[in-house]
Amino acid sequence: MTATERYYDENAEDEWNRLDRHRMEFAVTLRVFKDYLPTPPVSVVDVGGGPGRYSITLAKQGYRVTLVDLSNACIEFAKKKARENKIELAGYIHSNATHLTDLANESFDVALLMGPLYHLSLDSDRKLAIEESKRILKQNGLMCASFITRYAPVRWAARYEPASQYHLEFSKRILETGVWNARDDAYRFGKADSYFVRPSEVRPLMESMGFETLTTVGCESAVSMVDEKVNELSGGLFDAWVEVSYSMGKDADAYGASEHLLYIGRKS
Repeated sequence: MTATERYYDENAEDEWNRLDRHRMEFAVTLRVFKDYLPTPPVSVVDVGGGPGRYSITLAKQGYRVTLVDLSNACIEFAKKKARENKIELAGYIHSNATHLTDLANESFDVALLMGPLYHLSLDSDRKLAIEESKRILKQNGLMCASFITRYAPVRWAARYEPASQYHLEFSKRILETGVWNARDDAYRFGKADSYFVRPSEVRPLMESMGFETLTTVGCESAVSMVDEKVNELSGGLFDAWVEVSYSMGKDADAYGASEHLLYIGRKS
């Protein structure tokens, strides 16, 4: 078992709840989907979808969703949540994003790759994961790939743990290399292998892998790490802040302000 698999096995429920704590990331991502995903019913594969938060949400909208994850605990948690929501997913597959051997060529209209690219520290492995998701996409299929920006963990450390020598070391290493290898004494996310991307890397990488870029969006942007009060809002006021963040998130000058970058491209 890899450190990343162990991390998600131990944190399946927390990963589901994370998007309640970070409502803007979830809301802006769904706002992007509303603009770019084809109308259901079409087939979606959620590669590295963890406990299935996006899988179940899209299934509720009428998409035929297959969830793939390397964590058995996340898959079992997703099954439980699907039952609670009276939703059926098209399938559950325990597999690594770099080896989607159970899935046939050109079998899905949409691929979500929103998680694995955070945890593949080698460039060759990231490209392999992208290539595998591309392989199972139909011609002209849609790729939704998510990245964590290099500056996000540094801002987090400065806000929450500025006196921590560990987090200073973490921040310096991330700024220099983007790579963090799992350590048993690490705090939470540092227990999994990680790669944090420079925003300028995303589009060239995806286009070099055979995708036509449609958009890239910073998911938190305007409220990145200052979202406590916004998260208390409801109804139209919260929706208005989603629109502000979505608008700012499409501005390339603001990509580095977000924790998560969402790339949308078409298989060319």
